[in-house]
Amino acid sequence: MGLNLGVIILLALSILIYFGVADRVLDRMRLSDKGAFLVIAALIIGSFIDIPLYRGNIDVTLNIGGGIVPLALSVYLLSKAGTSKEKIRAVVGAILTGVIIYFIGSVLMGPGRDEFSMVIDPIYIYPLVAGTIAYIAGRSRRAAFIAATIGVLLLDIFHLVYLITTRIPGTVHIGGAGAFDSIVLSGILAEMLAEIIGEGRERLQGGPDSRGRDPELVENLKDLNSKENDGRED
Repeated sequence: MGLNLGVIILLALSILIYFGVADRVLDRMRLSDKGAFLVIAALIIGSFIDIPLYRGNIDVTLNIGGGIVPLALSVYLLSKAGTSKEKIRAVVGAILTGVIIYFIGSVLMGPGRDEFSMVIDPIYIYPLVAGTIAYIAGRSRRAAFIAATIGVLLLDIFHLVYLITTRIPGTVHIGGAGAFDSIVLSGILAEMLAEIIGEGRERLQGGPDSRGRDPELVENLKDLNSKENDGRED
């Protein structure tokens, strides 16, 4: 069985974490190296496991790696959010991301609009849009990651609701197939945007903004920045 794109990317991330390249991102996401390895392992192993939820006019299955694990990780990250504002942004961002990419998939790339698929594959369109919208709505690293991953996951839920309301026979694979790749790519892209733009803002303002944020988080960020600066001096 060939590895899909999402699994290959997760394996690459494991290598980066092993060599300490992703330590900064993990610290800001409130994840340890061990925790990140466990999440990646769960995503990869779970991507090959489907749970049948319903068989009938509409067949519904739930993929563990693309559905349950991202949801559980998002709930954990949401619980670690520094402020209520960040939590609200993450939830609103996820809904907004899901609605926009559903509109793109069902209207702009719907029947008779094959020209969009010929330019770029949907597996890349969804992550690009989801990652960008998620960062704009979420702003923080955690909120952007949550909005992107859950936003793509909502795409399957919206499709299921559509089939139920229209009584059209079909199959819904929640978090499976191409959705798994899109979820992985969307979360990584949103995190990259948050890291690059957030890092630039922090450097311009001389450190992380402490207004309305968890004091422990701000202190950890300052310590992290100090260690990086010391490393550059050495």
